[in-house]
Amino acid sequence: MKKLLNPRLLLILSMTIFGTIGLFVRNIPVSSGELALYRAILAVILIGIALLITKQKINFSSIKKELPLLFISGAALGINWILLFEAYKHTTVSVATLSYYFAPVIVTIICPILFKEKLTIKQIICFVMSTLGIVLITGIGDTSGSFIGILFGLGAACFYATVVLLNKFIKNVDGMQRTFLQFLSCIVVLIPYVLFTSGVTLQNLNGIGWVNLLIVGIIHTGLTYCMYFSSLKCLSGQKVAILSYIDPLVAIFVSVTILKEKMTPWQIIGGILILGFTLWNEITPKSKTK
Repeated sequence: MKKLLNPRLLLILSMTIFGTIGLFVRNIPVSSGELALYRAILAVILIGIALLITKQKINFSSIKKELPLLFISGAALGINWILLFEAYKHTTVSVATLSYYFAPVIVTIICPILFKEKLTIKQIICFVMSTLGIVLITGIGDTSGSFIGILFGLGAACFYATVVLLNKFIKNVDGMQRTFLQFLSCIVVLIPYVLFTSGVTLQNLNGIGWVNLLIVGIIHTGLTYCMYFSSLKCLSGQKVAILSYIDPLVAIFVSVTILKEKMTPWQIIGGILILGFTLWNEITPKSKTK
């Protein structure tokens, strides 16, 4: 039992599961906004149960000043999901994922502006080379994915970077409680959006659609986020950063082997540049870490 609850194993499992979400999203014939809404609802139910079981109470009086930030970050999270799901529809899972993984680069560039951190030569090199990777993915020569899908992926990256940056200002809320409140905010924002756009189309789902929807909501969101935040408490930031790259690698593997989606040589080089230089940016020498 202790081996199953090993923090490193929990993080590896959560990243592996995150990497397969594109495979299941492809089999859910609803709009991206509607899918994001159902994902948030199912996740709130499961994480709410986890909070009850672990007897974690949310002290609203101590976090009332941070509630606006929680609401805005939850709204950004919902938009992030919508754009990512749209990216899956318009391009390959691998290209959408690589475009989405430009988010850490965006955070690296914006942090010096917001938090007055010094931008190092290493960070500048990582930004330039990762940007070159995006240029290669968008298409030099033949490309297997449409340009609009890549734009959706980059848009999702911008909103995920927004969530990450806003979370830096939220200091009095624990990880799982924070995610629960952000998902609640996500639901509040997505309900009117869905009602005024696609509407509710659950009645059109067949058996396969329902199974995939439940897997995305319960497994990929509720259960996986619980494992993810449980592992964060016991692992260093650098270990988390390195193991997080399991997510895009699994997504690319699923795209190429299961979905049989092709990548051009330029896109492969672009993907290596993005993942390689963002990973290098996350790795800090031990002396500096201490």
